[in-house]
Order: sequence, then C-alpha cells, then structure tokens
Amino acid sequence: MEGEANKNSQIEQNVEKKEEQVVVKKEAEQDNYSSDSNNEEEANEQVKELGSEFLADVSPDSEDLDLTHTQISDLEKININRFTLLKTLSLRQNVITRISGLDKLVNLEELDLYDNRIKHIENLDTLTNLESLDLSFNKIKQIENVSTLTKLKDIYFIQNKISVIENLDSLTELTNLELGGNRIRVIDGLDKLVKLEQLWLGKNKIRQLGGFDHLANLTILSIQSNRIVKLENLGGLINLEELYISHNGIQKIEGLENNKKLRVLDVSNNRIEKVENLSHLADLEELWASYNQIDSFENVIEGLSNNKKIATVYFEGNPVQKNNAQSYRLKLKLAFPSLIQIDATYIRQS
Repeated sequence: MEGEANKNSQIEQNVEKKEEQVVVKKEAEQDNYSSDSNNEEEANEQVKELGSEFLADVSPDSEDLDLTHTQISDLEKININRFTLLKTLSLRQNVITRISGLDKLVNLEELDLYDNRIKHIENLDTLTNLESLDLSFNKIKQIENVSTLTKLKDIYFIQNKISVIENLDSLTELTNLELGGNRIRVIDGLDKLVKLEQLWLGKNKIRQLGGFDHLANLTILSIQSNRIVKLENLGGLINLEELYISHNGIQKIEGLENNKKLRVLDVSNNRIEKVENLSHLADLEELWASYNQIDSFENVIEGLSNNKKIATVYFEGNPVQKNNAQSYRLKLKLAFPSLIQIDATYIRQS
C-alpha cells in the first residue's frame, strides 16, 4: 500500500508539473494578447468618449440590446438604466472595469459581460429576474454578491481567477455552472444546487473527485485538464450521461458502478492500460480513450463486449493503434458491428 501511495504521489506531482507548464505558457500568451489588445483599446478610447448620447437612437422600450465590442468603459456614463424594459443585455468585449448603473433593469433575464476587465461581482442585487449571467474572461477572484439572484439557471465564470466555489447556496434553480479555466483546487460548495444538470470544471487545479453527493440530477460533468489520478466518489451521480475527464493522470477505469446512464466517457490523455469495468454500462455509445497506454486488441474487444450500443471509439495514440496501423480499423469494425466512427473517421452513416 505504501508503494502504491508513493506511486500515486509521484504521478500527481508529474501531472501537476505538466499542468503548471501549460498554465504558465497559456498565461504568458494571454498576457501578451491582453497587452496588445489593451493598448489598442486604450488608443480607441482616447479617440471616442462615450456618453449618454451614445444610445440616443435606441427606443426606451427596447427589450433586447446588443452592445458587443463598442468600447464601453463606464456603464453609468451611457445611462443604460433608462432602458427599464430590457430582458437581454449583451456587453461583450468592452473595457468595463466595474459593474454599475444597472440597478433599474429589474426585468433583465440575461446579462452578458463576457471579456471585460471586471474584478468584482457587485451591484446586481436588484436584478432578481436574471436567469443567465456571463462573467467569463474577466479578472474576478471571488464569487460574491449573487445571493439575491435566485432565478439564475445558467452561470458562466470561465477563465477568471476564482480559487473557491462559494456563496452559491441560495441559487437553488441553477442548472448549469461553468467554472473552467480558474484556480480551483477543491470541489466544494455545491450541496444546495440540487437541480444542477451541467458542471464544467476543466483547466483548474483539482486533485481529487468529490463534492457530488447532492447532485443526483447532474447529467454532464466536465473536469478535463486537472490533476486527478483516480476515478472515485461518483456514486451519487446516478443520472450522469456524459463524463469528460481527459488530460489528467488516471491509471484505471473504475468507480462507475452507479453511473449506469453513461452514454459518453472521455478518458483521453491519461495513463490507462486496460479497457475494463464498463460491462454494466448498457447505454454507453462513445468511448474516447486516445493517447493512453492500451496495448491489447483482445483487452479492447473483451472490455467492450457487453456494450451493444457502442458507436464511437477513439484509441489513436495508444500502442494498440500505433503497433497495428494496417489492421487497427478493420479489427475494430469486425469486433463491433455497431460502430459508426473510429477516431475522427466515420465508417458508415448512423
């Protein structure tokens, strides 16, 4: 047991080192892009100062307003609060640094602030009819000040600087939560989100699966590109249909005994050596297992022999494919007549 623990610890360290290299590279690229983009946007702002006249031609009775990429920096200056009947508002790709001047938009159902420069979630308390909130690609470090937004169904906090899942307990209508590309290390703070159907946690720093005990309605779990070395603690996800857990350090397919509704399983780019523990998944249609260490056709055939609905398999990058380049596809087609797609190639119409 001590040897296995040491082995897992070494794998975890290797995965962490690999992920940190990727993150450093991506952050460097993003910083370069942001610097260039910011310089260009700042130059544009010097040319054009937006004020209340900016929206003078827009009807005050408008219900939908798209202000994507219009160089907005200050929401109060353009007096957006006068559009009290708005239901959808898109402010994507602007240079907004602070959420303000929206308090009278009490009918708003969708608010999109994707790709701005916002650091804090604030001044949204009166928007109690919001069903969708997108604050992706900003500079937010903490989930806060959302407790009154109890009608929210979709939240997008992709690519921020969030390290803790918190302050979501009152959002019991939430069905979709996107937290990919942050700095989360532990899956926590989800117990009250019993209606959650989709959870996206890719590209974080998560080491262990868990925190799903109350998420019986979850159908999609994406947790790619983290630091996970073991499939575990998924027993409560009895309605799970799609599991994406590629680019981790997993050595074995296991722990899926209660996930009998799984249709899609993505375990690509891990350290898996065998196709196993899948025979009970009668609804499994897609197995993505590229770039692992699977080396036996006999194992693949045996491992999927009971999965009569299997339609798509990915085994490219494994020894079983690289060492049998000529016969690989033919053997799979003969073994599994139900197949429609092998790797990226369709072999027949559905």
